[in-house]
Amino acid sequence: MIGPHAHPHQHGINIEALLAHVPLFNGLEPEEIARLARGSREITVTRGDILFHKGDTPTGFYLIVYGQVKLAFTSPQGGEKVVDIVGQGQTFGEAVMFMDKPFMVYAQALADSLLLHISKTAILDELDKDPKLGRKMIAGLSMRLHHLINDVESYSLHSGRQRIIGYLLREYPNGGERAITVTLPTNKGVIASRLNLTQEHFSRILHELSEKGLIVVEGRKIHIPEVEKLRCHEH
Repeated sequence: MIGPHAHPHQHGINIEALLAHVPLFNGLEPEEIARLARGSREITVTRGDILFHKGDTPTGFYLIVYGQVKLAFTSPQGGEKVVDIVGQGQTFGEAVMFMDKPFMVYAQALADSLLLHISKTAILDELDKDPKLGRKMIAGLSMRLHHLINDVESYSLHSGRQRIIGYLLREYPNGGERAITVTLPTNKGVIASRLNLTQEHFSRILHELSEKGLIVVEGRKIHIPEVEKLRCHEH
């Protein structure tokens, strides 16, 4: 398998423009963005490429310009556990970079993707100069921690059916929409693993929900004719 390809800064995309649009770097001065850009490199990956392995030493963190990456580890039995599915505009790898520890997961492209790798030295230099950036990074990492705690709670307290319904309605917390269509971001096996379910269990629950007329499955598109009816089924 061919690994990721790093491209010299002068080719292709405008790294500064991309960095300026990342919520994390909103509010930074142009010269700060320029310094970060000098410490960044483009990485293009094709679907299936590994960005880093578990145990590799981080030299920075990653921002997805477009595409999709899964973070996962392999169990001693050889099964895969997907920890997260990361998409456009999102960053990953910051926490271990600050801890000076090796990566605890591996990262694999689920689609052809373009990423920026922002070097640890560049980000640490900016953190020394700009406390606003530090606060934003802490907020971002706290949000991720909050999601992880929600995940653990969900695995511990919720049935497989509740987890799947919660996942399907994750972007519609308060209702309001009567009928919606949800497009699964990746294949069912990856999502099942993300929800701590086997693929068989995941498919069985989708089948049960569609038998009851609560959802209509069309490949990766899942039509939900009545959101509230599905939500009530969660309890």
